[in-house]
Amino acid sequence: MSNSRILAGMRVVEASAFVAAPLGGMSLAQMGADVIRIDPLQGGLDHRRWPVTPDDTSLFWCGLNKSKRSVALDTASAEGRELAAAIICAPGPDAGLFVTNFPPRGWLAYEDLSRRRPDLIQLTIQGDRQGGSAVDYTVNCAIGLPYLTGHGAGDDVVNHVLPAWDLVTGQMAATGLLAAERQRTRTGLGQHVKLALEDVALACAGHLGLVAEAQLGAERPRHGNYLFGAFGRDFVCADGVRIMLVALTSKQWRTMCQAMQMEEAVAQLGARLGLDLDREGDRFRAREDIAGIVARWCAATPFAQARAAFDRLGVCWGRYQTVRQRVAAESDKVRAGAASVFSEVDQPGVGRYLMPGQPLRFGAAEEAQTCAAPRLGQHTQEVLAEVLGLTAGEIGRLHDKGVIAAPVN
Repeated sequence: MSNSRILAGMRVVEASAFVAAPLGGMSLAQMGADVIRIDPLQGGLDHRRWPVTPDDTSLFWCGLNKSKRSVALDTASAEGRELAAAIICAPGPDAGLFVTNFPPRGWLAYEDLSRRRPDLIQLTIQGDRQGGSAVDYTVNCAIGLPYLTGHGAGDDVVNHVLPAWDLVTGQMAATGLLAAERQRTRTGLGQHVKLALEDVALACAGHLGLVAEAQLGAERPRHGNYLFGAFGRDFVCADGVRIMLVALTSKQWRTMCQAMQMEEAVAQLGARLGLDLDREGDRFRAREDIAGIVARWCAATPFAQARAAFDRLGVCWGRYQTVRQRVAAESDKVRAGAASVFSEVDQPGVGRYLMPGQPLRFGAAEEAQTCAAPRLGQHTQEVLAEVLGLTAGEIGRLHDKGVIAAPVN
C-alpha cells in the first residue's frame, strides 16, 4: 500500500453488516487505511444479500467491502472472541480504531475493550439513540417522507428505493472516527462514539427546513415530479426521450428560457399571474403554467436538437436512462481511457466488472487504486501473524480447533 495515500498507516477494525458501517469502513479503506473486517466463519448477516450472481455470490457484499481485509473467526468460542478483542486493541499509534453497527455487548462491549486499550476509539452505529433496532425504511417512514413523495393526496405511501439515511450515516461514521482520532492525537483520550440512524435522518430533515416548516404549522403536500420551491420537472421530447429540466438559480432560469425561446411567453405569464418569475418561489407557484409552455416545446423538439440547445447555453438538465444504459456508457468511457470514478477490477467469485473508486480527489496525495473486496477470511492468517505476532504453529492449531478456517468464496 503506497505511503502517499492520505490515510496510509491508519488501521481500523470493523465488525458490521448491511450498509452504514461497511460504507464508513470502506470510505476509509479507499483513502488508504488498513480496514480489517472481523467476520463469522460462514459469513455475516449480509454475506449473501441481494443482488447476487447465479451462484449466490453477493454483489451487495462485494460492493461495500472493497479494499478491506477479512479475518474469519468463530466468535461463538472464547478463543475466537479473545482473538477479535486482541485485533481491535492491538498496539500502535495509528491503531485502536473500531467501527461496528452491532449492539456493544459481549466481545463488542466498549467498557471491556477499553480496559485492554484505554485510548480505544469505538464508533457504534445504532438504530435510535436508545440502542433500538432500525433500518432506513423504518426510519424514513417515521419522519414522514413517504407522505411527501408521489402524486396527489390520500394515505398511499411511496417508499424511496435509495437508502439515503444509511448512506449519510456511513459517511458520518467515517467523519466521526476521524474527528475522534484527531482529538486522541491531541489529548491521548479514547472514547465511545455513538451514531443513531434515526438521529441522522432527523438532523437532515432539520437542516433542510422540513422540521421548522412543520413546526410552524405547514403540512407540505405532494408535488409529484416537480422540484419543490423553484421550477423543475420531467418532460418528453418529440422522439420519446424523457429529460429532467431544473431552474433553481437565475442563470438556470434565464438559459432555459433562451434555449426554448420562451422569454416573451413567460413575461406575459408573469404579468397575467402577477408574479415575478425571476424569483424561484414565484416560479414554483406558476409551475403548472410554466410546465405547459415547456412541455409544448419539448413535444415539438427531437432530443438531439434539444440537447444541442441546452448544452450550448448551459441549461441544467439530465436525461432519464436505466441503470444498464448508464453502466454501458461508463464502460465505454473506461475502455476508452476517459476519466471516470470507475475502473474494471477482477472480483473473486464474480469476475471482471466496473467498480467505483474514492470520489474524493486529493491534490497532494496519490489517487488510490480501486481494489476488490476480499474473499471471506482471505487475510485471517496474514493478520494473525502481522498484527498479533502468532507463529505458523499457533495459527495451525487455531485452524485445527475450528477457531479459524480457510478462505471461503
